[in-house]
Amino acid sequence: MIDAAEHVHQTFLTALSAATLRRRSNLGLADVGLSKDRAAALVLSQMTSRQLDRLSRKLQGRGEGFYTIGSSGHEGNATLAEALRVDDMAFLHYRDAAFQIHRAGRVPGETPAWDMLLSFAASAEDPISGGRHKVLGSKRLAIPPQTSTIASHLPKAVGAAFSIGIARRIGLEDTVLAPDGVVLASFGDASTNHSTAQGAFNTAAWAAFQGTPMPIIFLCEDNGIGISTRTPKGWVEANFSTRAGLHYIQCDGCDLVDAMRGANEAVEIARKQRKPVFLHMRTVRLYGHAGSDAQAVYLSKAEIAADEARDPLLASAALLIEEGVMTTDELRDAYEGIGETLARQAELAIQRPKLETAAEVMDSIVPPPRAVPAFPAPSPEARAALFADDAAQIDKPQHMARLLSWALADVLLANPNAIVCGEDVGAKGGVYNCTARLHQRFGSARVINTLLDEQAILGLAIGAAHNGLLPLPEIQFLAYVHNAEDQIRGEAATLPFFSNGMYTNPMVIRIAGLPYQKGFGGHFHNDNSLAVFRDIPGVVLAVPSNGADAVAMLRECVRLAHEEQRVVVFVEPIALYMTRDLHAEGDGLWTSRYAAPGDAAIRMGEIGVWGDGTDLAIVTYGNGYYLSRQAEKPLAEQGVALRVIDLRWLAPLAEDALLAATGPCARVLIVDECRVTGSQSEALMALFAERAPGKKVARIAADDSFIPLARAATLALPSRESIVAAALELRRG
Repeated sequence: MIDAAEHVHQTFLTALSAATLRRRSNLGLADVGLSKDRAAALVLSQMTSRQLDRLSRKLQGRGEGFYTIGSSGHEGNATLAEALRVDDMAFLHYRDAAFQIHRAGRVPGETPAWDMLLSFAASAEDPISGGRHKVLGSKRLAIPPQTSTIASHLPKAVGAAFSIGIARRIGLEDTVLAPDGVVLASFGDASTNHSTAQGAFNTAAWAAFQGTPMPIIFLCEDNGIGISTRTPKGWVEANFSTRAGLHYIQCDGCDLVDAMRGANEAVEIARKQRKPVFLHMRTVRLYGHAGSDAQAVYLSKAEIAADEARDPLLASAALLIEEGVMTTDELRDAYEGIGETLARQAELAIQRPKLETAAEVMDSIVPPPRAVPAFPAPSPEARAALFADDAAQIDKPQHMARLLSWALADVLLANPNAIVCGEDVGAKGGVYNCTARLHQRFGSARVINTLLDEQAILGLAIGAAHNGLLPLPEIQFLAYVHNAEDQIRGEAATLPFFSNGMYTNPMVIRIAGLPYQKGFGGHFHNDNSLAVFRDIPGVVLAVPSNGADAVAMLRECVRLAHEEQRVVVFVEPIALYMTRDLHAEGDGLWTSRYAAPGDAAIRMGEIGVWGDGTDLAIVTYGNGYYLSRQAEKPLAEQGVALRVIDLRWLAPLAEDALLAATGPCARVLIVDECRVTGSQSEALMALFAERAPGKKVARIAADDSFIPLARAATLALPSRESIVAAALELRRG
């Protein structure tokens, strides 16, 4: 039985031989300003994409190819590669091989077919992913790789488009995207229904509605079906044709000239008017969803035949013949020649080296070293002017929130490419005043009030990082990040991994969180779980416990993002923002003077140690460190010689430093404000069991409960009293 790909292939060859090809519209090349040479190049790109699809399925059948989601029927997207410039960043749908092939044809030295064959074969020489995934992407072609199937790349595409205007407003010249650049984001019709995509459309339209430049083209490649579920006829047009702030264009992706018309119009509006465009391109999906998908199970023979009749290669060939660009024989020879060449190359590609070790697989999780711009240090006069309004307070001990506000001001002053973004971070200064006066000092282009959508906030940061900015997004509360955690895991953290370290998303994500907040909250404002971040390879997780550490660690986080291109999550304990006292009211022991930049650095992995007792080491972080320090007096009264270790950095965990700090102590108590299940305490217990098996170790953590309101808020959490009790019990054991 002939398979679907071979059937479509033979149908095309038969149509060429029988001269039964028909154009889909009356438009000609002259109507869209397309020369004969460029039209021929487009069709050759379409043919190459089609033959690669056929070959990928053959390789899969031999066990030499992987992840065969093809582009057949979607080849009309090559017209966007013709209409856009090569430096216009493109976040592509997985069916956009024709786009990449055609864009590569405009850049000397590119070998797109060979590169894709290496990707099909999962070769370590694949120039984009290094054999880690079958993805479209190219650094030289400004195509960051996307592995998503649900349009989760749309928020960062919106962020990249938005960042172009921001870069112009703040005077940045050395950016990745040109001042008149356009961003493309393509996806399927089924993905328009995903909440991530809906949020991205809304964000772009929300910005454009207010006059904010938003030069993005949303390319919806509408083949009418998502895996096996049909998109209701007319659904996409009804939803987007009259949407406020969004310019809607429709075209036929199965007709080369009409697709070119739509592409030209979309690019013209996005580039000249700086407005978002929804380009609704009707396409067809040939073969089924992927290599293993048998669409005959859910589509009738008549439906499959109707789809095959819309094959864009049939219409493209007819167009070239009628316009006198190529003859039938020339088209057949070109098509078959491409197939033969690719088949020979495929045999070479499958022999190329593969990833062989775990170290090779993991090599790109942390981006490799690279040269980054070094900004000149601000002058003393500039700093004096920046803090003129705070001159009377800056040398006096302050709580964490105010110290962080000053630290952020210094970061923005020292890093002209840095931006702060988030809900209420502007004139209000944030819920806890941590961004106070930043908007006044640096303006709305660098301190950006966003709409209420965590996916949009993180998407803005990821997209801005693509353009060379250094984003410091703020998520208002820890629990809110769960609305958008895939933007950190599936987009930001995986990008170096799937691009072999060529693309990065440097940023510092500030999040107010953890429990013990007084008088406000319940579980949505007092979330005590950090498991979502600890589960993401490559992400740095920092949790300060006091104002002095918060300032020093934030500066290190910014350095990690800027110099090492890392994704950093900086969780600020809400309950400690305004805390001043440790043991007694008015003692001021939890306040600090503001350290100027360059003073008292705390590098990643550097733990904090208070005390030198050897009876017991308490290992903790955040609020746990504060409570453990409160426990020091009652424990000293019981004769316990104590040391308290503040982890500071929860990922990666400084295992050797921690073992060295606890080495002189016979007993270790782990104090964890997060829940027993899934908390840092689990990993710490395992660490001591595996690497210090003779040591007595116990833990105290929060119960597996959500946090209630009012006085009951701390009942399921560790307390000073429970820490004292656990420490004394451990000493008796």
